[in-house]
Amino acid sequence: MYHLPEVQDGIYKKELTGSVMFGYICINQPELKIKDYEAYRAYYCGLCRNLQKRYGRIGQMLLNYDMTFLILLLTGLYEPKEKREDHRCIPHPIKKHMQIQNEITGYAADMNVLLSYQKAMDDWRDEDSRAKRALAASLRGNYNKLQYKYPRQAKALEESIQLLSEAERASSEDVDYVAGLSGRFLGEIFAWREDEWMQELYSMGFFLGKFIYLMDAWEDMEKDQKKGNYNIFLLRKEKCPEYYAEDAEAMLVNMMSQCSGIFERLPILYRADILRNILYSGVWCRYCLIQERRKKASES
Repeated sequence: MYHLPEVQDGIYKKELTGSVMFGYICINQPELKIKDYEAYRAYYCGLCRNLQKRYGRIGQMLLNYDMTFLILLLTGLYEPKEKREDHRCIPHPIKKHMQIQNEITGYAADMNVLLSYQKAMDDWRDEDSRAKRALAASLRGNYNKLQYKYPRQAKALEESIQLLSEAERASSEDVDYVAGLSGRFLGEIFAWREDEWMQELYSMGFFLGKFIYLMDAWEDMEKDQKKGNYNIFLLRKEKCPEYYAEDAEAMLVNMMSQCSGIFERLPILYRADILRNILYSGVWCRYCLIQERRKKASES
């Protein structure tokens, strides 16, 4: 049975940086061996370099931990040939850092742009943000090309976001439906190839996408309440203030239980320790920070 893990106080604050994506699918660094942490950073740096080569500085701005997890997952399953190089970069101008890339790195970079464009468009519509409008405009040309390159993923993403916008405008109380729309498009993104692993990867991405949607809603409750925005947990709190928090945690645990169960069925040995660190511990780092913040706020 899956239980919410214990997470050390104060972890992850250095790792958690701003990003267009949610950035919830991350490592719990203190629980990783040094060699595994260095490997994780090498894949992360490899994605950064690939985004820069494909999409320039704007591409690097889109770098996030969620797509690094996808690279590790697909690399562990398919074990493609890897290219390792030492490079300096703007964040690390003095000492060279290891960067690992393979064919999956390019796929993850493309998915990063697909997701980031739609997220920028969604934020522009919801918040009337000029910055997000400018970001979307800068990505539009690349997005149009990626639509033709990945029609299955792009179609699922566009349809899901449209349906999600409609559900939010209607103040839908169906948590499985609204969270499942995020699960649908992330499932299609996780299903890299149409092969014997496609269904398992889709299912894993589906539950992880639901987890990300719910975690994002959980974190944004105060902000959404102030702005009068739709939030599934605000609706549940209004109907059941005594148990909504307990129910929210149970839903999050259930999503990761489903996701982790699928992972354990996959024949993954390569980088498995890093992947388990993320699935069983890292994904809860942000949740623990949210709970700690709310506890301090209530006490003061």
